[in-house]
Amino acid sequence: MHQYSFFNPNPGKKEPAGSIDALAKSLSDYLSAEQVDQVRRAYYYAEQAHEGQNRRSGEPYVTHPLAVATILSEMHMDAQSLMAAMLHDVIEDTNVTKQGLSDQFGDVVAELVDGVSKLTRIEFQSKAEQQAENFQKMALAMAKDIRVILVKLADRLHNMRTLGAMPPEKRRRIARETLEIYAPIAQRLGMHNIRVEFEDLGFMSMHPMRARRIRKSITTRFGDRKKTITSIRENIENCLTEEGHSANVIGREKHLFSVYSKMRNKRKSLKEIMDLYAFRIVVDSVDSCYRVLGCVHGLYKPVPGQFKDYIAIPKANGYQSLHTVLFGLEGVPIEIQIRTHEMEEMANNGIAAHWLYKSNEQEPKRNSSHARARQWVQGLLEMQERAGDSLEFIESVKIDLFPDEVYVFTPRGDIMELPAGATAVDFAYSVHSDIGNSCVACRINRRLAPLSETLQSGQTVEVITTPGAQPNPAWLHFVVTAKARTGIRHYLKYQRKTEAVTLGRRMLERALASMDENLSDIEDKHLLQLVDSTHAKSTDNIYEQIGMGNRVAYLTARQLVNLRDEIREGDDKLRAPLTRQSMVIHGTEGFLVNFARCCYPIPGDHIVGIVSSEKGVVVHCENCHNSIELSSQPERVVPLSWADNIDRDFSVEMKIEISKQRGIIAVLATRVNGADGSIEKISVEEENPKISTIHLVVGVRSRVHLANVMRRIRNIPAVIKVTRERH
Repeated sequence: MHQYSFFNPNPGKKEPAGSIDALAKSLSDYLSAEQVDQVRRAYYYAEQAHEGQNRRSGEPYVTHPLAVATILSEMHMDAQSLMAAMLHDVIEDTNVTKQGLSDQFGDVVAELVDGVSKLTRIEFQSKAEQQAENFQKMALAMAKDIRVILVKLADRLHNMRTLGAMPPEKRRRIARETLEIYAPIAQRLGMHNIRVEFEDLGFMSMHPMRARRIRKSITTRFGDRKKTITSIRENIENCLTEEGHSANVIGREKHLFSVYSKMRNKRKSLKEIMDLYAFRIVVDSVDSCYRVLGCVHGLYKPVPGQFKDYIAIPKANGYQSLHTVLFGLEGVPIEIQIRTHEMEEMANNGIAAHWLYKSNEQEPKRNSSHARARQWVQGLLEMQERAGDSLEFIESVKIDLFPDEVYVFTPRGDIMELPAGATAVDFAYSVHSDIGNSCVACRINRRLAPLSETLQSGQTVEVITTPGAQPNPAWLHFVVTAKARTGIRHYLKYQRKTEAVTLGRRMLERALASMDENLSDIEDKHLLQLVDSTHAKSTDNIYEQIGMGNRVAYLTARQLVNLRDEIREGDDKLRAPLTRQSMVIHGTEGFLVNFARCCYPIPGDHIVGIVSSEKGVVVHCENCHNSIELSSQPERVVPLSWADNIDRDFSVEMKIEISKQRGIIAVLATRVNGADGSIEKISVEEENPKISTIHLVVGVRSRVHLANVMRRIRNIPAVIKVTRERH
């Protein structure tokens, strides 16, 4: 049997309310007649309790608990959960008490209903505190019986499906709460189907226009790709049939929120995200999973490093499957998931997948999924006991639900939220910029630790400050928050101006000393002339630029000395030295001078220098597009000239179009070596079956030497064209 579905254009569609008879009929497939009657009795009890109450849409209120029970029945939940779903609002919205429910339906059902009930009768200081208190009570009930959260999730799911009747503001608030709390809980419990519907419905309520546009684009895209999808599916099906495997090949759906999140977080277009085909193969046994994996790897070439075995090592929420990525037709990637029917049920419904009670038992079947969920809920209970109030507790819960965020405590117990990878410096700046600027050390859980140590959720962080301390530029290498990065840069840029001026002056004095000059011997008029010619604001501004690394001290010293010498010669009509006095390049300047890889300047070329804070002076040809673009910043441009006697090789790139012949590269190398040139790099690209284009980087002494090398290459019969390459 082969099934195929890809994108559901209307996730969470609202079905007709149905009736208790229709529900009872579906329940009879897996519950005993006595249990079905108990669920019926709970429905009629709720119907009487809610008599006269209507939902905002105008329907009788009892349609809501009936719909919640129907959602749970689709997950094959036990009779007690279904009874609790029918009754989950009677304590809150009617005069029925918990004891009354206990007398009618037993203590277990009464506890489940109480765990789900909202705390509307208690006055709270704020809406946030009310929601936190509600969540705290739910977590406590979960610790006693985890079915509470399953009923609560089904309740929230039906509310989300019928959210259209709410006012826009309330609709957005409920949607945001669903995306922030309930969708991550469903994900944590492995309930994929509910999580997907939560996210899509929440997204459509938060951003209806974006959701409509993406849904329309996906539907159109699917129509355009239908032929390719069908072809891939048929290839997989035929391969499995030939090998004797019985399997369902199902197209994986792409839901709205997932597409939107990838577009937003990865900065990708819809076309990039949708240019990927995803299929799920469901088989009968674990052994078949690995056999089918070998089959599809034989059909299409697997992408190295993209295979994951979640069957041998399940995820924390119990999810199991084999994941692989293949190179499909024309190199299009194909994502494949291979799993058994039990794993498929577990992947879709999570902990609810195995929550079937035997008719005569009061405890659920024990399995690894249940154990993991129970362990997580027990952790919630321990956090609840440690938390000072409900708001602190709900922030602590987010640690588990949002692993991309770190929650740490201040010494006073306040919770600070930071992105993953944050350090104590990020923490200090998040408290206050002044604390960040003056921090010198930190204690993490009362032990001294480096400021660069990555923080973990739950740690207590104490920052040690000292008056007069200042940020270290090295912090920029490990901070991750924008506030910390901005704070450090702001301080370095503005608060340390005095230190930068002092440092720049010392660096200029040292550069002049290397030229047997002294800054004290330079007259003020020479300094002012330098200020004017370099378009600086003042002498201090030049010192500051040197100190901040935006101006090279040695070059500034050379400009200053050249200017002084010109003025001493009495040529007062000359303009700034940058326009005529050039720096001579010998090729032995070391790290101070670097030669650009865009134009490969060599002796004989007209050259110009561009000042870079990282590379000193970068030498470009005058007609290089990079030097032309930077000519609008005259303070960065330095006139250069070649020394008369240069005894070293300079790299230059040539482009050679050549007819394909056996051994032609060896002939080319021989000609270059015969002209005293040294080959530094060679790369070949094929334009057509007869002609190759060769890019050759050669070491030459001058333009004359280059011309000699090019002439020798042109004399090769197979060479069509030789040009000097400029990027």
